[in-house]
Parts: sequence; C-alpha cells; structure tokens
Amino acid sequence: MSAIAQYSGAIIAVKLFKHLDPVTVAWFRVTSASLVLIAFSVRRNHAPWTKRDISFAAVFGIATALMNTFFYLAINRLPLGKGVTIEFIGPILVAAWRTRTARNTAALLVAAVGVTVLGGVELGNQPLGLFYILMASAMWACYIVFGSRVAQNDRGVAGLGVGLAFGSLVILPFGLRDIPRVISTPHFIVGCITVGALSSAIAYGIDQYTLRRIPVRRFSVMLALLPVCSAVMGAVFLSQHPTTWDLCGMALVLGGVAMQEREVISREDDDHQGAPAST
Repeated sequence: MSAIAQYSGAIIAVKLFKHLDPVTVAWFRVTSASLVLIAFSVRRNHAPWTKRDISFAAVFGIATALMNTFFYLAINRLPLGKGVTIEFIGPILVAAWRTRTARNTAALLVAAVGVTVLGGVELGNQPLGLFYILMASAMWACYIVFGSRVAQNDRGVAGLGVGLAFGSLVILPFGLRDIPRVISTPHFIVGCITVGALSSAIAYGIDQYTLRRIPVRRFSVMLALLPVCSAVMGAVFLSQHPTTWDLCGMALVLGGVAMQEREVISREDDDHQGAPAST
C-alpha cells in the first residue's frame, strides 16, 4: 500500500516536471504533507515535546525533504524504476550495518555490483542524475535511522508532520522559482498537493506505523518491494521500459536484498528463541 501510494505520487510528479521545477514540486510535496499531518494530529493527546524530541524530528524531516528533492532531481533525468533501484543502496547499507555477518557482507557486495551495473550505464548518459540519486540514497538511509527514533516516541504522525515542517523551511530557498506559478494555476496546485498526500502523508504515515512495530533492520529489507513496484509502474504509466542491462542490475540488487532477508529472519528467530517468556 505504501509503495503504491508513493509511486503513484511519483508518476504525477514526473508529469508535473514538464511544466515545473522538480525542486518546487518537492517543496509543495513536503509542505502540504506537513500541514495535513499536523492538522490530523493536533487534537490528539501526546506527551509534551522535549528539546530532544524536536531535534530528532527536525533532523528526520530535513533528511526526508532533502531525500525528496534529490529524488525528484534524479527521476527528472533517470527512469523511475532504475532510479529507485540505485537509491536502494541506502536501505541495504542500513540493514548491513544493523546485522554485521559474512552473509550480509556478501549481500551488500552483490547489491553494489547491481548498482554499479545500473550506475555505469548512467555515468555516460546522465552523470548528474546518478549523483542526485546517490545523494537521495544517503538521505534514505538517514530517513530510516532517524524515522525509527521519531516513530518510537509514539506520537502518531505528529513527529512526521513537525519534522517535515523543518524540512520545508530548509528546501524553500531552492524551490522559490516556480511557487508563484503553482499558486496561480489551479491544476498545478491540485497536482502538487496530491503528490504530497500520496507520496508523503500516506506513504510515510504507513512507514511510521510500521517502524513502531518492527526493528529497523527488518524494515530496511521489507522495502525490497519498492524497486519492483516503481519499475512496473514506470513501465505501465510512463512507458519507461527497462533494458536487458537494467534488468540484470535490478536482479543483482534484489538478489542482495533477498540474501539479507534470509539473514534478518534467521537473526530475529534466534533472538525470539533466546528471549525469556513473557509473563
């Protein structure tokens, strides 16, 4: 559900890029999602905010806003499915860091070869697109790590909304160019708000719900569905059909994810068997 919402929004965003600066679309995505989430959670009773809570939310929101911005700059140049697959190196690194084993090292190397195959093709065609997607990948890793800390505060989506408000302020100077045009054009503002609702408010809200219930390492490998979903939706709705080399690279990345999936499940089973019985 999260993947469908996220990449439905991405498809609308790609169509908006024909008329608007991708950074402007990213700013409207982050800002509209922040307003929706804060409005949704304002009447709910939560513990008072501490400086530590606000700091984690701010770092999380800024990382998320930068992730969105770099991702949009990237998919303005790269096919959606290929971009998401390269970007997936971020979650793979988080999972490898959280579960340090020989199998995870091998899984990371397999995935890295896949990213190299995909990136090598783009290095000659769209080096700037490759740079942007690697930056988005680094921010995705931060999103997972800090998103888990925010989710554990158990404030529903309030932490996400507050964090995105900080992120909105950080990327505002870079998205100013087309803001007046969006505000003065009804179908542009509807499109941008729809992107925010689908890709951030709904998709990230589901992520926060999930991160409160499972370990970070498990969440990182659960994201394996995203490259597949993005590639299928890119092919169906944007006519972005992957080449044979693209498919080979994607298969290697997903192979690395599958190796990590087995390791994480095995590790969690061991943890469960070794844990004391609940009373």
